[in-house]
Amino acid sequence: MREILHIQGGQCGNQIGAKFWEVVCAEHGIDPTGRYAGDSDLQLERINVYYNEASCG
Repeated sequence: MREILHIQGGQCGNQIGAKFWEVVCAEHGIDPTGRYAGDSDLQLERINVYYNEASCG
């Protein structure tokens, strides 16, 4: 399993990190509430690259 370690520091790092996740969410059809809102089977096939749904909370 491949994992991504995302570390951000300082104001600039936080702004870049926020934009990174905004772009990733848009590319994978994830709305601001964290729900899938896309319409592509390809998005669903590759959604586990950046996201893992926890069983609780």
